[in-house]
Amino acid sequence: MTILVINNKGQYNHRIQRSLQYLKIPSQLVPNTLSIEEIEAKNPTGIILGGGPSIEGAGNSEKYIMHFDIPILGICLGHQLIAKTYGGEVSTSETESYAQVKININNDENLFKSLAPKMTVWSSHKDEVKTMPKEFTILSSSNLCDVESFKHKDKDVYGIQFHPEVHHTPKGSVIFENFYNICKERCNND
Repeated sequence: MTILVINNKGQYNHRIQRSLQYLKIPSQLVPNTLSIEEIEAKNPTGIILGGGPSIEGAGNSEKYIMHFDIPILGICLGHQLIAKTYGGEVSTSETESYAQVKININNDENLFKSLAPKMTVWSSHKDEVKTMPKEFTILSSSNLCDVESFKHKDKDVYGIQFHPEVHHTPKGSVIFENFYNICKERCNND
């Protein structure tokens, strides 16, 4: 039961995998240049799409989003890639954010289990989701960003704009534990 962390060349990608290791969640950090077949050969139970400097440098991440029917969590750029892949719009934020912010959790099932109604997170981005894909629902928002996180209405596909892997997000480990539980539950039901 391994979660693949897709390295989109962001400064925090190694921290995502290290956070999972601390939590004893089986994981592997892999480059975003692997083919669909190479990812399939690893037989992941879930995929985390890490952050990165730009959508242009995201390698095969968009292909992974549409191909795999397993739980997927996009973090920062990964969140934006999910939105774009499903027809949403991503553009430069009016207020670039590099700070701790409080998010308002609208839905505390699954990914945000035991975290509602508010959570302090580390925001580090210049782009954000401006228009939601039709198949998605907003899970949380803040006064800086309307779409801090979302979920596909029918699939275990999640996106979060903030970074749970850094210590500036004090309860970020709960997000990873919740995602791992989503992966395990899905694996047990298949």
